[in-house]
Amino acid sequence: MKKHFASGLLLTLLTLAVPATSFGGLIITVVPPVLPVYTLPVCPQPGFLWTPGYWAYEDPAVGYYWVPGTWVLPPQPGLLWTPPYWGFEGAAYVFHPGYWGPHIGFYGGINYGFGYYGTGFVGGEWAGGVFRYNTAVFVGVHGPGFTVFANPAVVVHGGANFAFNGPGGIVRGPVAAERIAERDRHIEHTEAQMAHMRAAREDRANRFNENHGRPAHAAMARAAEHREAEHREAAHAAAEHREATHAAAEHRAAAAHAEHAPARAGAAHPAEHAPAARGGAPAHAAAPARGGAASHAAPAKSAPAGGSHPAPKSGAAKK
Repeated sequence: MKKHFASGLLLTLLTLAVPATSFGGLIITVVPPVLPVYTLPVCPQPGFLWTPGYWAYEDPAVGYYWVPGTWVLPPQPGLLWTPPYWGFEGAAYVFHPGYWGPHIGFYGGINYGFGYYGTGFVGGEWAGGVFRYNTAVFVGVHGPGFTVFANPAVVVHGGANFAFNGPGGIVRGPVAAERIAERDRHIEHTEAQMAHMRAAREDRANRFNENHGRPAHAAMARAAEHREAEHREAAHAAAEHREATHAAAEHRAAAAHAEHAPARAGAAHPAEHAPAARGGAPAHAAAPARGGAASHAAPAKSAPAGGSHPAPKSGAAKK
């Protein structure tokens, strides 16, 4: 009885998963999917290091979701990225988060490609505070500011794309150099990497139960680039909508102004167009003042009825 109770308790504990944002200590019983194959995006600028994509886990409702590989600026010069990995330990798969450090540690022997072929990293090296890229690994790295070299001897092609270490996956333990690296001072994920992981978790297209192991955006040039592009497109569409709405409002206002302009012009002098008053008097004739006098004073003198010439002087000789 006690044995069955202990087994049931162990199974319950193993099926419980710590939230993905805590990274370490994630324990599940579902085997991680194989790693997808993707094309390496071009490095955006000198100093960025490649961080491989990996399968993360949220909860049974979400399941595994893909965190795309991306170029990331390290926290400080001289640091290298040790990728995360899943390890089968006891009766469950345990997630081991990645970290920054002066040396590459153990990442389960997983062949992530692009310099991470299971042991160490051969995609480049630090020299005098400047990262030198191995163009045999990062073929697209070139341009002003990049320091490069070529060492094709370290390139590993092919290999299994298992995403976990243990029976049924990659079976090997850490070598001496990797054990030493585990005792180095480590720096956790940068804020850009955290934002990248959150964006990957929120995108349903990254979930294994949606993409069946073939994520649409398996890699990107910058962290959270796909989500940032969506935000930029949404902001651009919103700006265009505001401009269109403003233009439509201006058009309606101009049309209303043009429609009422003639009426306002005709109403400026209504008396000039008004009909004559009763009795035939013009509508603009002045009303007589009190006492019957006209409102306008009469001229002082009136011209004679005969014309404008003066009358002849008195006493003139008669013919």
